[in-house]
Amino acid sequence: MTADNSAISTAARHIREAKTGALGTLLPGGQPCVTFVSVAATGAGEPLFLLSDLALHTRNIKGDPRVSLLLRDSEAPEEGNDPLTGSRLTLVGRIARMDSAEARERYLNTHPEASDYANFSDFAFYAMTIESGHLVAGFGRIVEIDGAELRAEFR
Repeated sequence: MTADNSAISTAARHIREAKTGALGTLLPGGQPCVTFVSVAATGAGEPLFLLSDLALHTRNIKGDPRVSLLLRDSEAPEEGNDPLTGSRLTLVGRIARMDSAEARERYLNTHPEASDYANFSDFAFYAMTIESGHLVAGFGRIVEIDGAELRAEFR
């Protein structure tokens, strides 16, 4: 599958600009669970999270690293307008702990308010490896994006 450059650029913009998203994880019984999270991005375009071991999504990730992430356009429609007309991106992939200076720096540059608890022993940085994307960029514009195509946009 090959997505057009415009779709890939739009998806990459969502990843670069997103500050929050809906993270889908799997409960131990296999049921889906979605939580609201803060997000940043690595230089390679991997969504980046600071998660507590106490959180349900982190416990789920430790049991099964498969996740999905919904990002909404940072330029979403004004309140009162139909939010479904705005662009959004669903990413599918796997998540793993990422203990690196780059992860810490990038995340805290995006979320300086998190610096107080970034040093707590129960918090750690995690990065998502993107396997595929599903972009809805307006009425009738729905594009499936291969993870490799999306990752190439960040090289």
